[in-house]
Amino acid sequence: MIVITTPTGGIGRQVLDHVLDGLDARDGAAAVRVIVRDPGRLTARGRERAEVFQGSHADPEVLGAACEGADQVFWLVPPAPGADSVEGHFRAFTQPLCEVIARQGVPRIVAVSSLGRGVAKDAGPISASLAMDERIAATGVHYRALCPPFLMENLLGQAAGLREMGEFRVAYAADRVLRTCATADIAATAARLLLDGSWTGRADVPLVGPDALTPAGMAEVLSEVLDRPVRVRESTPEEYRASALRFGASEAGAQGLADMASAMDAQGFYGPSEPSTPDTAPTSFRRWCEEVLRPAALA
Repeated sequence: MIVITTPTGGIGRQVLDHVLDGLDARDGAAAVRVIVRDPGRLTARGRERAEVFQGSHADPEVLGAACEGADQVFWLVPPAPGADSVEGHFRAFTQPLCEVIARQGVPRIVAVSSLGRGVAKDAGPISASLAMDERIAATGVHYRALCPPFLMENLLGQAAGLREMGEFRVAYAADRVLRTCATADIAATAARLLLDGSWTGRADVPLVGPDALTPAGMAEVLSEVLDRPVRVRESTPEEYRASALRFGASEAGAQGLADMASAMDAQGFYGPSEPSTPDTAPTSFRRWCEEVLRPAALA
């Protein structure tokens, strides 16, 4: 039994598709359950093939019911920029999971975390996700933390700016390498682990794409893919905070994002010292731009 959280989110929906593909290839040797707030947002295939538990995976009753007899769980704490506390938000999801592991003996957890273990300090959501790993691993469960750097999909929210002004913004130095990863690679790696019942122990799984591009280098790739000049505009963490507030983030959520940006730039844990991992993150930035960003920017 495989349980998938956030099955309608940017990563979770791809995990569900990959898992169903894998089960089809092995004649459906395992069942799938999903935990979802709005089942109507599931794909028709997801509704047909998965057992649906409606609600939040922060709800102990919903989570416990979905995990009854489960062998593997895909775990992702959804972003909540409106939360009163970044740490509190992660804790509210993680504590019920730890209790379910202890009570029901779930053998394996695959979770989305971040690069930066042992390096990232005071880094908002990144620090909170790394603390989540420690809490889950402390239960003794077999655990794999998927650890990507900056997600390429973060640029999708700037598709309009690319289309209308030919620019994108980052709260990061334009001339420093920023390692990236496509969510498709996270999902594919997660599915491989969920379909494999043989791994044990605890390990981080880095997912670092093949490029060593600076934001300025990304702008060059974007210029070629979009066939128009594209420039990068550096933002400060304070500007990032102000923008988050304008888009409805809470004070705590906005400050957490600003702290994350400051830490990324100052501490360099998404920088050139991280080697690429072709086995887990083969998608290049150019390929992602051609297949994902270009259609969105030109829509």
